[in-house]
Amino acid sequence: MITSIQLSVIIVNYNGLTFLKECFNSLEDNLVGLSYEIIVVDNNSQDESCNFIKNHFPKVKLIESNQNLGFGKANNLGVKNAIGETILLLNNDTIILNNLTPAIETLYSKTEIGIVAINMLDANKKFLSAVGRFPKPLRLIKISFLNDQRKVFKTGNFNEVLYQVDWVSGSFMLMRKSDFETINGFDTDYFMYVEDVDLCKRLKIIGKKCVFQSNLNYVHFVGFNKSREIKLIEGYKLYSDKHFNFFNSIFAKICLTINHVYKKTVKNIC
Repeated sequence: MITSIQLSVIIVNYNGLTFLKECFNSLEDNLVGLSYEIIVVDNNSQDESCNFIKNHFPKVKLIESNQNLGFGKANNLGVKNAIGETILLLNNDTIILNNLTPAIETLYSKTEIGIVAINMLDANKKFLSAVGRFPKPLRLIKISFLNDQRKVFKTGNFNEVLYQVDWVSGSFMLMRKSDFETINGFDTDYFMYVEDVDLCKRLKIIGKKCVFQSNLNYVHFVGFNKSREIKLIEGYKLYSDKHFNFFNSIFAKICLTINHVYKKTVKNIC
């Protein structure tokens, strides 16, 4: 049973007006019985996001930046202003489908659990893998090689409730604020993409595990564009510099270059 746990939900927003209402409403519906706050860090949106929040959701704590801080730095700012001992880092283009009390109970069931993630679905309620394996140089020759290769994470047909994984998507990360602070939050050298993998890696270094809970769900209106995988490649180059030794970093960048050339010449992605 959960007692005296305060939850701070941190949402980074950039021109996300279309999604905010459903996101906020889903939190209200699925945080029943919990004492919580919602903090939105707005990355200098050019739509009416901030006015919408002020007029329709005045209880939301809104932090307005005069520049786009990027995903990690904006989350760090949100956590700095959070009062809860538990934080949920949540994308703005999401809808929570289940009460999150069981996820919080999972988080606090063992001290070594650093992050709890739940099952991600697309707009059509179809399974999307939200977990993966830590990069190794050869895996970086193809980004999909970083996906968790277990069959359940390819099909979404889970026969267990909890799974230990290497890393989870930054679109939903439930964790103790103290753990986030211990590793100094997201590495702000990453502007967008791969900062979630890096954070999970640094949690592992201090003895914390990532856990995926399959019986709880959220919808993520994830958008893919032609430049996304190229940005991922750049993110993994930075990851290689930070987490591999010199020779493995060089090899990783060769693999990433092959990946990049393939996408530009075969898939015509630039």
